[in-house]
Amino acid sequence: MNNSHKLQLTKEEMKQYGYQVIDTIVAHFDTENTKKPVASASREEMDLLFKTEAPQEATNYKDVLDFVTEKVLPNSNIVTHPKSYSFVPGPSNFVSVMADTLATGFNIFSGGWAASPAAAELEIVTMNWLLKLFKFPTKKGGGIFTSGGSMANLTALVTARRQRCGDDFAKAIIYLSDQAHSSNIKAIRVLGFKKEQIRIIPTDIEFKMAINKLKNAIAKDRLEGLQPFCIIASAGTTNTGTVDPLNEIAKICKVEKLWFHIDGAYGAAAILSKKGSQELKGIEKADSLAIDPHKWLYQPYEMGCLLVRNHKWLSQTFTEKPEYLRDIEGNTSEINFYDHGIQLTRRFRALKFYMSMKTFGLNAFKKAVSYSIDLAEEVEAHLRKSPNWEVVSPATLAVINFRYNPIGKNYSEKRLDAINQEISKKVVSSREALLVTTILQKQIVLRMCLINPRTTILDVKDTIKTCENFAKEIV
Repeated sequence: MNNSHKLQLTKEEMKQYGYQVIDTIVAHFDTENTKKPVASASREEMDLLFKTEAPQEATNYKDVLDFVTEKVLPNSNIVTHPKSYSFVPGPSNFVSVMADTLATGFNIFSGGWAASPAAAELEIVTMNWLLKLFKFPTKKGGGIFTSGGSMANLTALVTARRQRCGDDFAKAIIYLSDQAHSSNIKAIRVLGFKKEQIRIIPTDIEFKMAINKLKNAIAKDRLEGLQPFCIIASAGTTNTGTVDPLNEIAKICKVEKLWFHIDGAYGAAAILSKKGSQELKGIEKADSLAIDPHKWLYQPYEMGCLLVRNHKWLSQTFTEKPEYLRDIEGNTSEINFYDHGIQLTRRFRALKFYMSMKTFGLNAFKKAVSYSIDLAEEVEAHLRKSPNWEVVSPATLAVINFRYNPIGKNYSEKRLDAINQEISKKVVSSREALLVTTILQKQIVLRMCLINPRTTILDVKDTIKTCENFAKEIV
């Protein structure tokens, strides 16, 4: 590498390197079904494999790439695998992966219009696609792509605080359910709210925010001279896929003049299906909505998104005018997205969404989302026909929770918890599937999130059979 001091490879070296990288990615997509989805290693094992001082001299680029292919990539979970059921899988697509490669290869700065008019325009175009999808006002509304749902929620709450409280938020109170995603609590803490300013509203038997208890909490806070300012509703909780009663919460927000934020990072994309759109009625009434294209819109990490009913809310909250940016302001139609969020330096996230949507078409995405919802319902029906399984939370937006509880055995709750925890442990240890537990109604349950359109009912039945075999060993 004669140009190594310039951090360059030759043209031929770049081509060979690039072809090998692409071949590796294609082989991964082509053969992932044959691999085990779970990676398992201790810190000690990883230190032994990777820990070294920074090298002073060059290493042959082929050797470095081979090492990464053989040692790094296999030691990561395959979140695109058909049997990766836990947390929220990341079933991306090859077109978006290549789009990300282009965006990264050209190192496009997507912060301001002057740096890349095309990048800014594509973010505007794709944002308008999403605004229309969720029935937000397309002329007045706006949004921004973020690193994920956590940053989308944080950006929303910064905006809500600015619009509703100004600079004084000492008495401001925010409301969310006991099933709300942890990123919301993290965002609230980052913003400097005290624990006393957070109201965790209990959920009902269906894991939805209890409306009467929400109304009581707001009324009590007002009587005590506090300032209710925001309600966070969930459109697809991580635990159960449950959607809070959005229309009822919207009415409360209108009457009480509260900011209505919906965390739809998991479930909002279900609006692409007929069943999902029924569950999500009222989502269009939010002031702000977080969604995660790197979940159910099949984009690679990182890609979250925040939509707002009025784009001026973002610019009023985040615009700063340092001297070094004064020459690139442009006109008001040329959006500088660094004025709409926290990041100044931003990668070109819109490209992968744009290219995959143009390549496959919206109807393909609709079919993929609908398939996942139907699959979860088929899994529920399969479980209900078995004497070994109890459905604890039914299939909701492609999430289902169940536990091993065979008829006639009459195991105690403590014993059932231990059995189901051990089933999960053995499945993960076998590396055959990623299936972990959560806690619902004080019960340890197995949770499946089935948003991967390449997961089949045979995959799921095979995993359930594996669970049953492990259960026989345990009991």
